[in-house]
Amino acid sequence: MKKYLVELTTEERSRLKKIIHSDRMAAYRRRHAEMLLAVDEGADGPSMKDLDVAAAFGCTTKTIERLRQRCVEQGLDAALAHGNRGSYRAKALDGEAEAYVIAMACGEPPTGRNRWTLRLLADQAVVLGITPSCSKSSLQRTLKKTNLSLT
Repeated sequence: MKKYLVELTTEERSRLKKIIHSDRMAAYRRRHAEMLLAVDEGADGPSMKDLDVAAAFGCTTKTIERLRQRCVEQGLDAALAHGNRGSYRAKALDGEAEAYVIAMACGEPPTGRNRWTLRLLADQAVVLGITPSCSKSSLQRTLKKTNLSLT
């Protein structure tokens, strides 16, 4: 038995049909609308099986299950949007932290050192409380963005 049943109202069904017939609509959104209409368990819906819908649209049944889950849990708008777009990791250095690190890199290196290294800059940024944690690679990307070389 299906865990998430999509039961569309008449208004939702007409909205999805408008999306399908719209000229200026993203292809993924049109495709999601077609899939939702196909799996509609409402009174007027065709209530196709996931396997049949997946075969018709050239995707997996898992894709159909996730689409139905998003529609039931988060609503029709979330189901029409791209799935799982909010899981990006926050940047290690924001603009202010980048400015501090660049200023440090342009300044004098610590005593006993000839130049700054990425590891020294990362450690110093954490010690000064500029950022809670910082890796060499994130510093390298920041310095590369500004065409700054440590040599």
